[in-house]
Amino acid sequence: MTKEMNKPISAKGVCKVLLKRGMISQEQATEILKKKDNVRKKLEKRQIKEQASRSPGINISNQVSIIDIIDSLNLQRVDDVPGKLDEEILFQTLAEEWMVPYKKIDPLKLDLNIVTTTIPRSFALKHLILPIEIKDGCLTVATSNPFNMETIDDIQRVSQFKVNTVVSSKSDIIRTIDEFFGFKRFIAAAEHELDSPLVDLGNLEQYVSLTSADELPSNDQHIVNAVNHLFRYAIDQKASDIHIEPKRELSVVRLRIDGVLHTVYKLPKKVHLAFVSRIKNLSRMDMAEKRRPQDGRIKTDKGGVEIEIRVSMIPVAFGEKVVMRIMDPDILFQDLSKLGFTPDDYNRFNRFVSMPYGIALVCGPTGSGKSTTLYSTLRNLSTPEINITTVEDPIEMINEDFNQIAVQSSVGVTFSSILRNILRQDPDIIMIGEMRDLETAENAVQAALTGHLVLSTLHTNDAPSAITRLLELGVPNFLIQATLTGIMGQRLLRKICPDCIEPFEMDANELEDMGLYMDKKGPVKLYRGKGCAKCRNTGYRGRTGIYEILPYTESIRQMTVSDCDLGAIREAARDEGMVTLRENAIKKLLNGETTYQEVLRVTWELY
Repeated sequence: MTKEMNKPISAKGVCKVLLKRGMISQEQATEILKKKDNVRKKLEKRQIKEQASRSPGINISNQVSIIDIIDSLNLQRVDDVPGKLDEEILFQTLAEEWMVPYKKIDPLKLDLNIVTTTIPRSFALKHLILPIEIKDGCLTVATSNPFNMETIDDIQRVSQFKVNTVVSSKSDIIRTIDEFFGFKRFIAAAEHELDSPLVDLGNLEQYVSLTSADELPSNDQHIVNAVNHLFRYAIDQKASDIHIEPKRELSVVRLRIDGVLHTVYKLPKKVHLAFVSRIKNLSRMDMAEKRRPQDGRIKTDKGGVEIEIRVSMIPVAFGEKVVMRIMDPDILFQDLSKLGFTPDDYNRFNRFVSMPYGIALVCGPTGSGKSTTLYSTLRNLSTPEINITTVEDPIEMINEDFNQIAVQSSVGVTFSSILRNILRQDPDIIMIGEMRDLETAENAVQAALTGHLVLSTLHTNDAPSAITRLLELGVPNFLIQATLTGIMGQRLLRKICPDCIEPFEMDANELEDMGLYMDKKGPVKLYRGKGCAKCRNTGYRGRTGIYEILPYTESIRQMTVSDCDLGAIREAARDEGMVTLRENAIKKLLNGETTYQEVLRVTWELY
């Protein structure tokens, strides 16, 4: 028994550590030891199934450990920290006990070449060990078992580097091996095919069917696998966009996560064309067209939920650049009350989008969350008694509760032309993707005048600017007065990571010098993220909305004239209770939801 207690990853050894740190009770320790054999058998059966579904050629030596067993039991911690004893917490705790650094593997910060070329793939799979960094002549490897010194010695001997070890969770290591070695293998195989001789004299049919040296078929299995991997990876990372950008010598793949772009891969230039062709094929674009911009869409799934990927292809200096917007229904369709509204703003917004007729506008730049707000609003308003019709360019996300129409300029289906037909379809609510010209605005006004509620977007900096924007489009002021019910401006702020949040103080005068007026004196308590594994050391995780609600009241209506004073409208709106975007951002700052740097970044152009 003593020998087993002293083994670092034995059942009794791990329980001893957790008991010493007060993370489990004696009853939980007894439960773990009693159930471990039965749980192990179940996990081994599940593992056999997972191995069978794994990509061909990827075999991982993955014995069920006591960490896997405790993780599967979903035990609650009994110390002051809320949450369950999951795999990550267990490895973090054991790493502290072993006095070995713990490392949360962030795929976005790993070098593909270091991971895949430092040690053989078969060795990484066999020992579940992953090279993650080379610095100052030292190779850092991540492992779930830092006591496997024989393996560490083998790596030092083969790589000629001094090896430092860090502890990472087994799941992270397996996932990264799958992703990196799999993707590298697909790209390398595709690149090899491009370098292979064109003529095989032993097979005349093959000779006839070969493509030119700079093209690889879009249905080549390696390219298919690589593109599929990229989609899965982007969805797992909760990216909103995928960028594939051709450069002179290579192609760069970047993901936009929480509004910020991260470089994740650098592809050989000769593979770029095959990558683009595969995406064109999936999105039903013209494969031969390389000189004009094209748009398309791809439908895939995430755990049984359909996800749409909107594809934009445009020619640039070194080839065709691809941008793919990932339309995740979990993001587009949300509970309105959880988008970030203050209670007062939520009630105001609900009042003017619940009116039987009129025009309600949502304003903000690209990427400010307007689509999420509109889709969530429509779903909130949708009932079997209401007919909702949308006109979009393009349709962001298919929803069976709405009648969605895609703008197709090539066949004469535009925002303005289709609105005349929609009125014959007996709609109750009409959503127009964007009010971009006078004809569209006039038709929207006519729809509102004839008893329909019209929701639409405008690209303006704030809510009051929407009134002057409509006047600039050429809409007569008396029609605006007759139809407009309310305007909302919005932005998205990154939220402080809840796992590494920490308080600090700044002087109110210092904040006021930056334009952040707190109505306070002396030190102000603020919050920031220190940076941790879960937020990729950025200090931020997730985003929340800030809003500026302007109900179209009688006083604002009287100020809507052809040469109206925007400053006066803004002042009147504030007198009537409108809280500006920056003021709402400051509320979130003081509540500990975001940082002052983020408030300044998002609202700088407004003040």
